[in-house]
Amino acid sequence: MELPRGMRDFEGQENAGIEHIRSHFKKLSDLYGFSFMDPSPMELLSTLETKSGPGIRDEIYHFKDKGDREVALRFDLTMGLTRYAASQKSMRLPAKISAFGGVFRYDEPQKGRYRYFHQWDAEVYGKSGLESEAEIIEVTSRLFDSLLLKDITIDVNHRNLAESYINKVFDSKDPELVADILRAVDKIAKKPKEQILSEFQEKGYATEKLEKILEFSQIKGTITEVEKAFDVSQLESWDELKQLIDSLDNRGVSNVRINFGIVRGLDYYSGAVFEAFDKNSTLGALAGGGRYDTLTKAFGREDIGAAGVAGGVERIMLTMQEQKIIPETNQSRVAVLYINEDMQKVAHSITSLLRLNSIPTDIDLAGRNMKKQMDIASRAKFAIIVGPQELENGNVVLKDMTNGTEGTISIEKLTEDPKSILNLETP
Repeated sequence: MELPRGMRDFEGQENAGIEHIRSHFKKLSDLYGFSFMDPSPMELLSTLETKSGPGIRDEIYHFKDKGDREVALRFDLTMGLTRYAASQKSMRLPAKISAFGGVFRYDEPQKGRYRYFHQWDAEVYGKSGLESEAEIIEVTSRLFDSLLLKDITIDVNHRNLAESYINKVFDSKDPELVADILRAVDKIAKKPKEQILSEFQEKGYATEKLEKILEFSQIKGTITEVEKAFDVSQLESWDELKQLIDSLDNRGVSNVRINFGIVRGLDYYSGAVFEAFDKNSTLGALAGGGRYDTLTKAFGREDIGAAGVAGGVERIMLTMQEQKIIPETNQSRVAVLYINEDMQKVAHSITSLLRLNSIPTDIDLAGRNMKKQMDIASRAKFAIIVGPQELENGNVVLKDMTNGTEGTISIEKLTEDPKSILNLETP
């Protein structure tokens, strides 16, 4: 039997990696005062269309339920969190909400993203202000620090800045034209320049103007470097972007640079935008976000704005693999082994005692020989071996699986205070 195309099972090791990232994100959420929640995995189709219009139907899983209502599976966490925030009329502002969970998209499956994958998400709802964007970017940077990822660059830009330059080049303020050209800029990191030019020439856009925009999108660097490379006086919101960089610098976030090519192609972004990359990888953005006040307004809340970020969990896991970062999974585990069948009862008794003391403990349930039991011990920090000679004297063998040293230990002492005896980090 096969799964539907683009779906997959998450096995033990990969699921452990997802939980590893979830744990780090949850701790960071608590540290920064975000309220952690899980938005509904199913929404009314009309709710999801609020973000991207009817065209979103081609990219999501939607259907009619038994009540003949048009519903859909969530394609991100932002929509559910924003729908929830907009409905809370008495919510104290600013409100900081985070989430972690699986999402569904009817995209072409690719490396690091199937049609069902996982995201982490953090949002700040309230009065618009650059400190909200700075907080979101800081949280993003700190998460990658927490996961020990290196060479992560966070590229920032401002939608008003990009839109003002497009209007200037095309001598137009047509919103549809701006949206079209922003999509062209958004594609430059994913497609060859010639292909983009050809695609948008067919739509009637002048090659010279398109090339000027694409050339503009390649400008990146520090404030000083950008000001040397381009006359920023003609750009709207340049000062706001500088203030954001200054705020991040004040917060000790140093892995940020300006990149005029970051526009976040979705139409609802309305202010600062950013994406995070491993500069040595070709995987693409690990996280992205910005300000999107137009979305809260679309949900009927003219009085609040929103800034947020979402990151791809599986893509981050691939980056960790590329950087050879292996989450520690054996720090607190113990394996209990038994020499023969007669030792099994005592071994199970010790195992249950350790588990009652919140020590993760493994034991073979199939009555296999010692050699095969050692497969379990390979995942542990310590192995406790129950043998007839040691047991006769009230002892067991304690083996350090990290360095291979071993010695005998009294069962009485082990049962009295196993955490101290084993010197383990326990929950």
